Amino acid sequence: MAANGENGYKPLEGETFMSERQREYFRRKLNAWKDEILRESRETLAALQTENENHPDLADRASSETDRAIELRARDRQRKLISKIEQALSRLDDGTYGYCEETGEPISLKRLDARPIATLTIEAQERHERRERVYRDD
Repeated sequence: MAANGENGYKPLEGETFMSERQREYFRRKLNAWKDEILRESRETLAALQTENENHPDLADRASSETDRAIELRARDRQRKLISKIEQALSRLDDGTYGYCEETGEPISLKRLDARPIATLTIEAQERHERRERVYRDD
């Protein structure tokens, strides 16, 4: 997920939050991430299509089918990730990118750089996870 924008530019805390330059930085980062996932997905599909299915040994066949199932689950997770990337790109277009869905506060640039699809501040995310644990433990 590398995309350092123009001349290695990286958003800094002192800048105007979600300035045009910052939005462009995150747009490039998100698009590069999406392109990387799509490339990996195409490679996986090509490998799955060319894999020789004639495994005379039952253990080899079972192992191959297990590997295939794991790979397909990983691809499904990546499909969902692409959806989240597209939602983040949409938020960049409508001006809501970088702001917490729960509080409306800016999400830290450090968090967005590490997780460009983040929709909650760290504090809001922690509250959300605590609530999930409480309900899950019932």
